[in-house]
Order: sequence, then C-alpha cells, then structure tokens
Amino acid sequence: MEPFVRITATACPLGLANVDTDQLIPARFMSRPRSAGYGSFLLHDLRFAPDGTPVPGFVLDDPRWSGARILVARRNFGTGSSREAAVYALADYGIRAVVAPSFGDIFASNAVKNGLLPAVVTEAEAEALIAALEADPDGDVTVDLEALTIARGPLRLGFAIDPARRLQLLNGWDDIDLTLRHAPEIADFARRRRNAEPWVDPRH
Repeated sequence: MEPFVRITATACPLGLANVDTDQLIPARFMSRPRSAGYGSFLLHDLRFAPDGTPVPGFVLDDPRWSGARILVARRNFGTGSSREAAVYALADYGIRAVVAPSFGDIFASNAVKNGLLPAVVTEAEAEALIAALEADPDGDVTVDLEALTIARGPLRLGFAIDPARRLQLLNGWDDIDLTLRHAPEIADFARRRRNAEPWVDPRH
C-alpha cells in the first residue's frame, strides 16, 4: 500500500452531509471487476440523471475543481452498508483524503486499508474550509498526516484520526504488514502456550 504522509492538491467542496456508501457507488455497479476501475461510478446517481446525462453544476464535475484529490464533506460521510467498493470508487477516481466532521466507522477502516485518509475536523472547521474553497477555487490544499494539519491559504486546521490508523497510513501498512510487525510476540505467545497447555497442539 502506498504510504500517505502529506498531499498538496486541489480540494473539492462536496458540501453534502450523510453521504452513504450507496451514494458513493450504487450497488448495481459492483458486479464489475475491480481491475476495471470504479472511479467513473463515484457518486453516480448524484452526478448523472437517469438518462445518463451529467447533472448540470454538480461540484465533482465542475472544471474549477478538476483533478481534485481531496474531498471536503459535511457530517456522517460513508455511513450505510459496509461495502468496500465505496472506498474503491473514491480511490479509483483519484481521491487520497476525505475531510469531514464524522465518518461511518467501517468506511473509515476500509479507507485506511486502501490508503485513503479519513480526516476528522469539527463541523465549524468543515464549514470554514468549504466556504474558503467555494469563495476562491484557486489554490491547493495541503493535508499533512505527520503534523495532523490542513492548510489552505491563511486557513490552518488540525484534524483527528485514530493513532493506529495514522500509523498504518504513514507506513503504508495493510493488515498483514501490521500483524507481521508483532511476529516475535506472536511466536513467543505460541511457544509459551504450547508449554503451558500442550494438549491444544497435536504436534506437541
């Protein structure tokens, strides 16, 4: 997994609350192989009318925020079902960080496992960042995971993330990497258990 230390990029002010995983990628698109990419389905039913034509003015397709790698939303981002494809859609679209006041817990866990940073700010901070982006689309946003800061012009914010998830992202560790870091302790536990309870290991 690619480590996440900091990113400086265009940030898109999505400005929606309660964006659930079904909105992030409708279930009907999930039969497609992951290798084919899910990015074109991100927020599909908000971006496109039933006849497939783009919804005029939808912020993700606004050229002012073209190529955005950071998304700024309101509370309860990624709630709903546990579908990991919601994270795939964001990652395949090119998003590396989502800034919001709160996230669905399973979504946040899936995000970290796929190298996507869920950065938690207060509601007031999210509103300030959205307002700044809408008022002046020019200028990048820097999200620094080492410093736990978000910078956009004169605006400086802190953000929160679970310390274990932060460590995973900084080092690019997936769950297997994380487990292997404790290999000596795991081997020591197995040895002590075999000695104390030999009947649990038929090879003993």
